[in-house]
Amino acid sequence: MLKFFYSKRGERGFTLIELLVVIAIIGILATIVLVSLNTARQKARDTRRVSDMRQVALALEMYYDDNSAYPGNTAAANEWADMETAIEAGGYITSVPTDPSGGTYQYYISTASSPQNYVLGATLEGAKNNALCDDIDATTYGLTCDDTCGGTSGNVYCISP
Repeated sequence: MLKFFYSKRGERGFTLIELLVVIAIIGILATIVLVSLNTARQKARDTRRVSDMRQVALALEMYYDDNSAYPGNTAAANEWADMETAIEAGGYITSVPTDPSGGTYQYYISTASSPQNYVLGATLEGAKNNALCDDIDATTYGLTCDDTCGGTSGNVYCISP
């Protein structure tokens, strides 16, 4: 005999309202998780930017040891491309890092100072990043590092030798 599965009166089951409530709760929880993940991704990209600046600074110091000067010759102009070519061609770094979200890194040089000097800059997504407490906060060689530790006035992370 074939049995048909029909709901009989008095049997327990989920109502449409109960199912809609559960789906709404799951949607709210998913939204909270996605917002949290976006914040974590932003912090990870900022951490990578800080790491990239330190890696490039190390390559620049090795370049300076061999050449007694930093690459580039135009003060108050972003010379990232010239610097990138010089340290990659010299074997000081295998590949110059790029910004994880498509932004640009900056490299400004001072040709007037003796000894020659530079500043590297990266724009962070989070204005309250702790790395901003340990960097340069001034206009240096044409790059404005207008951030303050834990403030909201800017978010440019800058380092110099």
